[in-house]
Amino acid sequence: MTDLPAFIAIEGPIGVGKTTLARRLSEDFGASLLLEQPEENPFLERFYENPRAVALPTQLSFLMTRVRQMRELRQNDLFTSTRIADFVLEKDRLFAEVTLDSDELELYEQVYVQLSLDAPRPDLVVYLQAPVDVLLRRIERRARNYERMIEAAYLSRLCSRYTDYFYHYDASPLLIVNASEIDIVNNEKDYQALVDEIRSPPSGRRYFNPLPFTM
Repeated sequence: MTDLPAFIAIEGPIGVGKTTLARRLSEDFGASLLLEQPEENPFLERFYENPRAVALPTQLSFLMTRVRQMRELRQNDLFTSTRIADFVLEKDRLFAEVTLDSDELELYEQVYVQLSLDAPRPDLVVYLQAPVDVLLRRIERRARNYERMIEAAYLSRLCSRYTDYFYHYDASPLLIVNASEIDIVNNEKDYQALVDEIRSPPSGRRYFNPLPFTM
């Protein structure tokens, strides 16, 4: 059974649960899955250790990978009824604005414009939100080696940029979810309530502010 929108992009800051949600939806609805796979970026661990030293190659590596993935997604458009990604291409630009200095950002923008023109547009974007302290706890819990040096100040800047970006976002129908109190891994009712919202006919901008279900 696949009654989800044809192309769903899950977004939100580091640690909010977008990949977990994308994986569960893909498994439950038989959808194809497109993941960021940050561990494949050869610069990422060095970025978290010393951001200024490798900020530009880190962002360019992410950009090249995401553009390639989006092109593959477009080529496979006719063969899969539902596709789910844990990113939108524009998020790479958002991270660049947080991490790069002005000269680096100017160079990055030139590359971005040349590479990103043919990205397919999602039929629904699900934007997961959570406070910085919640994100830090989730990042610590999943214990990925390359994330061990992420600082609260960096996450705070990133969350602010996400908030601003999605405040103005109108490229696709948008579902904004307060994910701070729900547990889609261990609480099936939390997960099913979110799925019901995602399965609703996409239109405009909607907000979902769920209370956690008691197990």
